[in-house]
Amino acid sequence: MNKVSFALVGAAALALAACGGQGDDALGDNVADNYDAAADNLDAMADNTANESESDALENQADALRDTGEAKEEAIDEADVNSANAVNAM
Repeated sequence: MNKVSFALVGAAALALAACGGQGDDALGDNVADNYDAAADNLDAMADNTANESESDALENQADALRDTGEAKEEAIDEADVNSANAVNAM
């Protein structure tokens, strides 16, 4: 889990560094997709776990990752739109 989180944070940081402020939702979508893929991996692990409490914990972590991804997508999209509006207002 820690390696997955580290990889996601690194990918998100690189994606944010490449943000051009053009009002394009692709960057936020990519971040959300990365979080969703990691959550899918956790769901698969939960499906393969015989221990019910461990399975539930993995599913909860997957749900939290998806929520985090959606929140980051929204924040990136909002920041991107605000940057584009600021540039267009000049």
